[in-house]
Amino acid sequence: MSAQGEFRFRVADRLDGVDSSPVRDLLDAVSKEGVISFAGGVPDPEYFEVEDIRAAYDWVFANHAQRALQYASSEGEVELREQAALRISRYLETTPEQIQVTTGSQEGLFVVAQALVNPGDVVLVERPTYLAAVQAFELNGARLIGVPTDANGVIPHELEKLIAEHSPKFVYLIPSFQNPSGVCMSVERRAAVADVLLRTGAALVEDDPYGELCFDGDPLPPIACQPGMPAQTILLNSVSKVIAPGVRIGWMRSEGPIQFTLTVAKQAIGLQSPVPDQLAVARYLATADVEAHLNKVRPVYALRAKAMYRSLQRILPDGAEVTQPDGGMFLWVRLGHGIDTARLLEIALDEGVAFVPGASFFAHDPDRSTMRLSFVTHSPEVIDEGLDRLGRALAKY
Repeated sequence: MSAQGEFRFRVADRLDGVDSSPVRDLLDAVSKEGVISFAGGVPDPEYFEVEDIRAAYDWVFANHAQRALQYASSEGEVELREQAALRISRYLETTPEQIQVTTGSQEGLFVVAQALVNPGDVVLVERPTYLAAVQAFELNGARLIGVPTDANGVIPHELEKLIAEHSPKFVYLIPSFQNPSGVCMSVERRAAVADVLLRTGAALVEDDPYGELCFDGDPLPPIACQPGMPAQTILLNSVSKVIAPGVRIGWMRSEGPIQFTLTVAKQAIGLQSPVPDQLAVARYLATADVEAHLNKVRPVYALRAKAMYRSLQRILPDGAEVTQPDGGMFLWVRLGHGIDTARLLEIALDEGVAFVPGASFFAHDPDRSTMRLSFVTHSPEVIDEGLDRLGRALAKY
């Protein structure tokens, strides 16, 4: 028996020995006083449509107060499912019955893992991929295999080879302005990836939180829109980038028997997503000018992305590689030269700047010379100052 005050719970094997979390560490870096943080995809709050959001919540409590405060269905409120279906139907015909509401798309990833993954199942992901997806899938026992990528996203023939080798439970992709790389798959690449998935019968979990943050032209339709793919795809969306990340509402589109399984998993994890938030998001989407809001933030983010790319060119060592995204929130740097960005971050924090070291974004065999930077939080002037600080950190390294 442990001495008083030293009792230790017997932790599940999947969490035994875990003494840090890349997501928690990221949020800690964001909150450090005096630090210019490029770590999180944190939208500039100056561009939140506060009055429209307040009006949506006020309407909910003026018209549906008792309902908003009561238990509700795990599938989600009908008004929100209708609005979600309308938004997806711009690209892919969708009914409200095909929508499962989630508490942000992050919960959606965990729900998918609970519904689909048995311990030891292989999941194919991009190399690199979203670090919280790695966490959600691995905590549910998945064995992740990274698929090589290029400037257009996942490479189709590499994907096909790994599907043949591993018979994955599903393939997880972020085709539009990928987190962390910022890469956007071309229309042609999306068609080629769909062809591989259809011929091999591999399921797709497609994460699309950034697609509407395109800097030029219209958002590209998800891979789920390719002929034959709707029934083979679970498509995840979120309002974090359309409204605000503090409103934790997202949804999944799926077809067939998997819908019931996803709902059962959702019930077990969280019973229901908060009803006031669901109803307020539905009201906002129905009454606010969402496109006007997006048209306001897109050029701001485009300007900041260019400022960050430009400033990086003057501070990075020769041979370093930088993506130049035309949408989303992130760009990706590969420093090379044997630089370990986890060690670099310690120096950078002393200089007053933060980023996310790239190792956490790899399912295996990480490239430790990589890092992710977000350009959406700060003005070009602050970005320049932050990258001056990063330049000093690199010089000290």
